[in-house]
Amino acid sequence: MKAIIFDMDGLLIDSEPHWHEAQMRVFPTVGIHLTVKDCQDTTGVRIDDVVRLRYEQKPWKGKSLEIVEREIVDELIALMREKLVEKPGVREILAFFEAKKLPVALASSSSFRIIDAALEKMNLRDAFPIIHSAEVEKYAKPHPAVYIHTAEKMGVEPVDCLAFEDSLPGVIAAKAARMTVVAVPEVARPQFAVADVKLGSLLEFTEEIWGSLKV
Repeated sequence: MKAIIFDMDGLLIDSEPHWHEAQMRVFPTVGIHLTVKDCQDTTGVRIDDVVRLRYEQKPWKGKSLEIVEREIVDELIALMREKLVEKPGVREILAFFEAKKLPVALASSSSFRIIDAALEKMNLRDAFPIIHSAEVEKYAKPHPAVYIHTAEKMGVEPVDCLAFEDSLPGVIAAKAARMTVVAVPEVARPQFAVADVKLGSLLEFTEEIWGSLKV
């Protein structure tokens, strides 16, 4: 392994409840009422794709898809600034790889605007010299583009990267990029078996697991 790449939402920060709340506040303005389960079904999916999916399911008039997307992001960032917290084990795992002198990067489905707001809130901006967002990609996760181009930014081959993900689309994206993947899902599902390692928390990542992944 020559480089480590982290997802952000749901892995480093506990942002998924805020994503759900933002969607459940905005979508009713166009006549769509979502449950938490509805929102969970699109975990890891880029927000413009979520908005497009909801429009295809139940088309609305008035607001454009772009306006709905922007309103959701505005709500999300406001919620983050108010009450965002990081997930257990974030500082520990960053220190682990810092001790190994391995470069780390962030590869997120969220926009750069959301990434900046989250990292500023958590005081983690300096922890990630390289950040890449799927907002600049034609296709978002589960397409591997965001991971492939993050590896390019780091100057390494995707096959030499270890990726940490919490969502199934993210795991599929990283595996499609030929990376080794550690999954830390909020809700364990059989589909996560595609990951090389599955953990309940970042705190469970150990020297023993690291050794097994290097072989």
